[in-house]
Amino acid sequence: MTTNGQAMNGDRIILQLQGVQKSFGRLDVLRGVDLDIPRGSVTCVIGPSGSGKSTLLRCINLLERPTGGRVLFEGQDITAIRKEDELNAVRRRMGMVFQQFNLFPHKSVLENVCLAQEKVLGRDRSEARPRAEALLARVGLANKLNEFPERLSGGQQQRVAIARALAMDPHLMLFDEVTSALDPELVKEVLDVMKELAAEGMTMVVVTHEMNFAREVADEVVFMDGGVVVEQGPPREVLDNPQNERTKRFLGLVLEH
Repeated sequence: MTTNGQAMNGDRIILQLQGVQKSFGRLDVLRGVDLDIPRGSVTCVIGPSGSGKSTLLRCINLLERPTGGRVLFEGQDITAIRKEDELNAVRRRMGMVFQQFNLFPHKSVLENVCLAQEKVLGRDRSEARPRAEALLARVGLANKLNEFPERLSGGQQQRVAIARALAMDPHLMLFDEVTSALDPELVKEVLDVMKELAAEGMTMVVVTHEMNFAREVADEVVFMDGGVVVEQGPPREVLDNPQNERTKRFLGLVLEH
């Protein structure tokens, strides 16, 4: 019975963080984070600068290796993995989009989305190109295939970065403040793409300061401060009726603007 229950839970919960800690020297950035991410859900992580939000994302895909605790992804304790090829196989199932677009400036939009498919997944160009074209159309850039990144707006570049991550067929998408480097008028076009992904059932963990996006799209909002989860729950509870005084203070400042 227990085994079956655990299997069912593993099917439903795609990602589990158990007591995750991360220190840089004497600086404790994460101080024991526990979090369950159900498959097909959207979790928005909010909090002040320096609260550990971005470090948390980087620990999920082991760009930063936790100094304590465990990360279980699709039932596997990935913090126990030591071989780089096994680690890369896990990372291929997680897409990550950063604040900075990290596109290759000397390659066209189409080439940027094809490259990782070819190099990492081993797809040939005849397979990678149609997939890239379809994804670029999906993010509204079907007419920009042959442009180079410098000729695109910040919002367009970020949408290329999202298409590139999706081209790897991830089971989980991680977004790290993907609109923070954009001019305000370009934010909506990126958030609209993310809303569409959420509506299609993509599992997403989103570090964001866009409270309206969190209210509209998130299944769960997680408020972090000082390297711990202070409060979590549905948006209507955390954003509209927070129980913790620290959450109330943060939202009081953020929602005034």
